[in-house]
Amino acid sequence: MQLIAMVAIYLAQNCLAAILIKRCLVRWPRTSHRASRIKKYWLIPFTVLSLLPVAGALLPDSPVKFALQAAGNIWLGFYVYFGGMLAFLLLAGLIVRLVSGGRLARRWHGGILCLSLVASLVLLVYGLHHAQQTVVVSYDLKLDKPAAADVDEMNLVLLGDLHLSVNSRLATTQRMVELVNAQQPDAVVIAGDIFTSSYGGLSHPEKYAEALRGIESKYGVYAVYGNHDVEEPLLGGFPLTPIPQAFRTGDMERFFDDCGFITLADEVVTLPNGVQLAGRIDGEKAGDGTTNRMTPAELLRDIDPARPVFVLEHEPKEFKALGESGADVALCGHTHAGQIFPGNLLVPLFNENAWGYKRLHDVDTYVTAGMGYYGPPMRVGTDSEVTVLHITFKQGGQQDAR
Repeated sequence: MQLIAMVAIYLAQNCLAAILIKRCLVRWPRTSHRASRIKKYWLIPFTVLSLLPVAGALLPDSPVKFALQAAGNIWLGFYVYFGGMLAFLLLAGLIVRLVSGGRLARRWHGGILCLSLVASLVLLVYGLHHAQQTVVVSYDLKLDKPAAADVDEMNLVLLGDLHLSVNSRLATTQRMVELVNAQQPDAVVIAGDIFTSSYGGLSHPEKYAEALRGIESKYGVYAVYGNHDVEEPLLGGFPLTPIPQAFRTGDMERFFDDCGFITLADEVVTLPNGVQLAGRIDGEKAGDGTTNRMTPAELLRDIDPARPVFVLEHEPKEFKALGESGADVALCGHTHAGQIFPGNLLVPLFNENAWGYKRLHDVDTYVTAGMGYYGPPMRVGTDSEVTVLHITFKQGGQQDAR
C-alpha cells in the first residue's frame, strides 16, 4: 500500500508539472517551425525522464536498474528546480494579474518557461560539480574534564552520510581520505549512512573499502549505522516499504569490517586517551526491522562522569536526554545541512541543531553536513564536508580525576 501511494503521489506531481508546461506552450505566441515541433513532441521526453526514478525503484536488482536509478536521480535534481520555479513564477504572474486587473502577456508564458528551463539546467550543472568539492570545517572545543594522564589535546575527525550508491565517485572518496589524513587525527568517527538503502547499487565496493581502509587514525575509526544502512527500495529519496521490511544485510556489515571500522551498536568504549565514546543504534531503523535501541540513560549508565563522554549517533535527536545522562559531546549527521537550496533554510525548522555547532542542554553538539548526497547527486547552498574538532581537555589528567 505504501508503495502504491508513493508512486501515485510522484506521478501526480509530474502530471501537474506537465499541465503547467502545456499551459505555457499553448499561450506562447507563434514561433519558428523548429519551436513548433518542440511544442508538439515535448511530452514524449518528459514522460520518459519522469519514469526513470519509478523504473529504478521497482525493477529487480540488475545493471539496468542501477543505471536507471543513476539517471533518475540526476533527473530529479533538475525536476525539483524546474517544477518549483515554473510553479512559483506562474503563481507570481497570477498574483500580479489579480492585483493589477490586467492580463499576463502571452509572451511572458514563454519567458517563464525558458527562464525556468535555463536556470534549472544551470543549477543542475553547478550542483553536480559542487557536490564533488569537499571542504574541511574546523571547530575548537574546550572541555572542563580531564582526559588520561599527560593527554591535554585531541584531534577528532567527524564524517557522515557518505551515501555510497549508484551516483558515487571513487575519486571523491579517495580525496576525502586524503583530507582526513592531512588532519593527523587521533580518532575518526563516522555518523552513519555509509550506504543509500542498497548495497548492490555500489559499483566495485571492494575499491571503496580499500580507499576507506586508508584512513590513518591513532586510535582507530569508529562508526555507527544510519537509517539508510538497510536494504529498501527508494523513490525520489523516500522509502517504498515500511520499517518492518528494512533490514541490514550481511554484505553491508562485511563492508564495514572490510573498511576497518569499529562498529558501535549501543556500546561504549574507552579510547586510550581516556575519552569514553558511545555509539547508538539508529532510532528510525535499527536494521532488524524495528526501531529498538537503548535510551541514553541505559547506554551511559556505567560511564565515569569524571571523564569526557562523547556520543556518536546518526540523527541529531534527544540532546536533552543525552545531557541528563552525562554526555558532554554529541556527534551526528543525517541532515546534510539541507543538501540543496531551499532545504538549507528548511531543516533548521525541524532540528535543534541542523548543522554545525550548538551548545544545547549542557551538551556540545556537532552536526556534520556529511560527504555524500541523497537522491539528486547535487549540493546547492551547502558543502560536502570533513568536520574536524580540535579538543582541549582540562589540565591535570589522572590527579584531577580522583
